[in-house]
Amino acid sequence: MSEIETATFAGGCFWCMVRPFDTFPGIKKVLSGYSGGTVTNPTYEQVKAQHTGHTEAVKIWFDPAVVSYRQLVDLYWQQTDPTDDGGQFQDRGSNYRPVIFVNSAAQLAVAQDSRAALQAREQFSKPIVTKIQVVQPFFVAEERHQQFYRKQPERFEQEEAGGRAAFVAANWSRD
Repeated sequence: MSEIETATFAGGCFWCMVRPFDTFPGIKKVLSGYSGGTVTNPTYEQVKAQHTGHTEAVKIWFDPAVVSYRQLVDLYWQQTDPTDDGGQFQDRGSNYRPVIFVNSAAQLAVAQDSRAALQAREQFSKPIVTKIQVVQPFFVAEERHQQFYRKQPERFEQEEAGGRAAFVAANWSRD
């Protein structure tokens, strides 16, 4: 049995970042939360008001015997606009900035290689601006934010329709 590992990604609204990972083979758990800021145990209201320096993020527990970190990074790119550091889609502000938080030298190497490969493909007319940072403390969001796509499917679909779904379809469609 392999050791469970973790990955932490920020890519806009955490409500919309859970489902793609939650439904991927080898994923054991996905939690919504906050990372990259200066306040211990921030609330959603504090983070949303951009008073803490945090970004909404997801922490993923995965089995590397089933899914590699590289596969998770590749899936991450396909949920975001990697050229927009001012937020993601309809969600604007530093609390929605895209960040890959790495927790080891191996994760750092994978994330940097993946970002360089994405830039080299010239898939986007603008540069890739997603940050890669050493993992920061992760604070689990309030229960009402966990598994939002299951708890409130109609509201979740409204959020997806705010630009993410169309961007993903236009830029990440499988040929």
